Amino acid sequence: MLLNINAIMKQHDQSMKVGIIGDSLAIGGAEKVHALLSVYFEQAGVDVHNCILSNKVAYTYSGSLYMLGDVAPKSFFIARKVIRFLALRKYLQKNNFDVILDFRMRNHFMLEFILSKFLYPKNTFYTVHSSNREAYFPKLNFLTRLIYKNKQLVVVSKAIQQLITKKYPSLQVHQIYNPIPLSEVATLQMEFEVDFDQYILAVGRMNDEIKQFDQLIMAYHRSLLPSKNIKLLILGEGKNNLKYRKLIAKLGLKNYIMLKGFKDNPYPYYKKALFTVLCSKYEGFPNALLESLANGTPVVSYDCYSGPNEIVVDQENGLLLRKQNVEQLIKSINLMVRDKDLYSKCKQNAAQSVAQFDIEIIGKQWLDLLKKSVN
Repeated sequence: MLLNINAIMKQHDQSMKVGIIGDSLAIGGAEKVHALLSVYFEQAGVDVHNCILSNKVAYTYSGSLYMLGDVAPKSFFIARKVIRFLALRKYLQKNNFDVILDFRMRNHFMLEFILSKFLYPKNTFYTVHSSNREAYFPKLNFLTRLIYKNKQLVVVSKAIQQLITKKYPSLQVHQIYNPIPLSEVATLQMEFEVDFDQYILAVGRMNDEIKQFDQLIMAYHRSLLPSKNIKLLILGEGKNNLKYRKLIAKLGLKNYIMLKGFKDNPYPYYKKALFTVLCSKYEGFPNALLESLANGTPVVSYDCYSGPNEIVVDQENGLLLRKQNVEQLIKSINLMVRDKDLYSKCKQNAAQSVAQFDIEIIGKQWLDLLKKSVN
């Protein structure tokens, strides 16, 4: 990652000690941002400490790492929770961080109240990576105010910022987009060769129905792509994997749709794909779109809430579907294959369209925000 380190160090306190707390350093978009920022922060002279709740590590990170998953792994469930809570308290007290960044999903709200009031310092930034409020905010507004009082929120899209500030006007809400390491793209995309010729791509977790891969499979089945021997590759893992395999078999598409599992480096797949498809119910700020465009690969995306319309410019770097339905998805997939001029235009514009999300730009926004909080 190419950074102007000397310039950054002059602007920011080298002794700033930051703790980044996350669910893991693998699989998800928030986890990838956590890892990427840890590398940027350390290169900028920040003392970085990572704490994750599980032992899952796939992404490259920087700084020290404390895995709560190593604490009392064989203890009874309730006892394990208590022991790990006490271990986290000891870890935070011992390190006395200047700033804490919380990248976790937060849907156990009594626990969050305890963390906020008795463990986390005032200089705590809670990140919000999804437009699903229930993953971060209690239904009871007074409990939300108690948890986030005197803390700050960093959200990943303008749409989420508008939603939260309208719903909770007393909260401090900052908006910073997810970053992407543009200087590393050329290296990452050449790490290995993809053994497929023509294909479209989709990327995401299969643990729930949010990504709606079943819709994508049906749309692909009804599109002209199978007749042109253009395959569909899906990268991701989760409990719905078997369900999707059964659907693929039922449609007679075993030779056309490939489920390739989670890849810690999906960049070679993005690079070789014709285009990437996103058909989620909702998002936060989808890394799949950023990564695809950064690799020069156009996208086809539902204009779901939130994020896609802050990344995709319709018929400039991809297609943005105004209505979320399979019929429009089929038409858009076919259009990207049929209309060579449109496709060429979107492909030509793809990489430059995400220049504003480079880690050097987004990382500096984070450092500026953290510096203000400690001064």
